[in-house]
Amino acid sequence: MVGQRVIERLPDNWKWIVTTRAATTLALAVALLSVATGLVNIDQETADYGPFATHVPHAVQQAVGFTGVLTGFLMVVSVFALRRRLRAGWYATLLFLPATAIQGLLQSSPYSVPLVGLSLASIPPLLLTRSRFDRSLSLTTTQLAAGGALVGVQLYGTLGAFALREQFDGIDQLLDAFYFTLITSSTVGYGDIGPETAEAQLFTMSVVVLGVASFGIAIGALVGPAIQARISKTLGKMTESELETLDDHVLVLGYGDLTEPIVSELDTAGVPFVVVTKDTEAAGSLTDRAIRVLTANPSDEEPLRRAKIERANAVLVATDHDAEDALAVLTARELNPDVRIITAANDRGNVRKLERAGADDVIGLAELGGRLLVRSALDSDESPVVSRLLADDVENRNDD
Repeated sequence: MVGQRVIERLPDNWKWIVTTRAATTLALAVALLSVATGLVNIDQETADYGPFATHVPHAVQQAVGFTGVLTGFLMVVSVFALRRRLRAGWYATLLFLPATAIQGLLQSSPYSVPLVGLSLASIPPLLLTRSRFDRSLSLTTTQLAAGGALVGVQLYGTLGAFALREQFDGIDQLLDAFYFTLITSSTVGYGDIGPETAEAQLFTMSVVVLGVASFGIAIGALVGPAIQARISKTLGKMTESELETLDDHVLVLGYGDLTEPIVSELDTAGVPFVVVTKDTEAAGSLTDRAIRVLTANPSDEEPLRRAKIERANAVLVATDHDAEDALAVLTARELNPDVRIITAANDRGNVRKLERAGADDVIGLAELGGRLLVRSALDSDESPVVSRLLADDVENRNDD
């Protein structure tokens, strides 16, 4: 009985939440364990543990300690992508898990056994939850150009330095050329590789200028929007780029007792929508659930314009206060005379007032509740009338 009550109090998508979080948590544990085992084994001299210890070259055993740390940090990034339900994060994590297992085997250390086991154990949950990570990674033209410029400069420096290797002190192979390009373009410059001719000096100066410029542009274009989005999420706000993409969406004005079922229904149906509310605590909670929200007064014109009310398909007003609903309806109707506006009236006497304010449909909650109670009491069917209505609604949607 107690267990049944606990299950009933859980959200409808609790299985989805548990499995998705389990896959994400396992991936994060593998990432942290990869960093830890890599640091432990990064300075090992010889390995004598496991069936592969005698077959792994010493240079490989030394390298996998460093690469294990690098893979772990990269996997942390992919875990953050998993938290945002990005399909790219799912693919990256699926690639990293076997890599960490192989690195653990090549490290040939007893400290790497948990890494190998956890990496292999994390693959099935990730495969089973593939459909949960369905969001695409959208990059703007500026971000693609910045990333392309960064890669292009590294290629230019690497190939150019390798072609001019006779004019440099310390460049003998392609890896040396890439190392030189990376430390030069990032302005680290250890001084272990230097130009010996005027032509090599001019080439080095071009790598410095282009490298600094490409790094600066890349940080501004790739990292800047992420920082802006994080700050906006903390404040419960949408970024301007997110607002510009709104089209044929539903505007939910206000946050009250009615808003939660509205949000759940729209989210389940896959309908694009935005919640406009001045409740910062509610806005933060909605943002944590990846629901788009704009923190502002829903009866003000400026936030409704920012939420692209002129391109909205419908407006749902649910502030729990009829007076605030009326103001929001008036503002929405003035900004978009053609949009369909639906609201609910807590007081039966306010139904006509909300209609005169501009609402197309006004649902009287008291009257609706009373009718449902009577139908439930007088209906001969033993099943609750509300449950049957919801079941009929599901069947109708399936038929459509």
